[in-house]
Amino acid sequence: QLPLVESGGGLVQPGGFLRLSCVASGFNTDHYVIGWFRQAPGQEREGISCISAVRDGSTTGYIDSVKGRFAISRDNTKNTVYLQMNSLKPEDTAVYYCALSLRYGGPTRNSVVYDYWGQGTQVTVSS
Repeated sequence: QLPLVESGGGLVQPGGFLRLSCVASGFNTDHYVIGWFRQAPGQEREGISCISAVRDGSTTGYIDSVKGRFAISRDNTKNTVYLQMNSLKPEDTAVYYCALSLRYGGPTRNSVVYDYWGQGTQVTVSS
């Protein structure tokens, strides 16, 4: 069983919305920082959002390009972290990954500190 599994990607028109889910197996997501990353073809992977461990205040962080449009949240009853994506733009098209860090609890979008990664889910924004 994979430790992290993303879902919720798909094809959406500009201005539309999607909600991505990241289900963790074998980990209580309350105890770890969870990040969302994306990688578009020909581009480097970028960290777009994160939510810190509960003990660190569940602090959230966002890259500037998604602030005010995306929202990360945690449902500890389902061991799931969500990424609500609104007002989607064509430049949001990418494979989206969630990741978990065993070493850090505070908010960070630095991919090198993350230990487990999901398989990714494709998001395509196009008319």
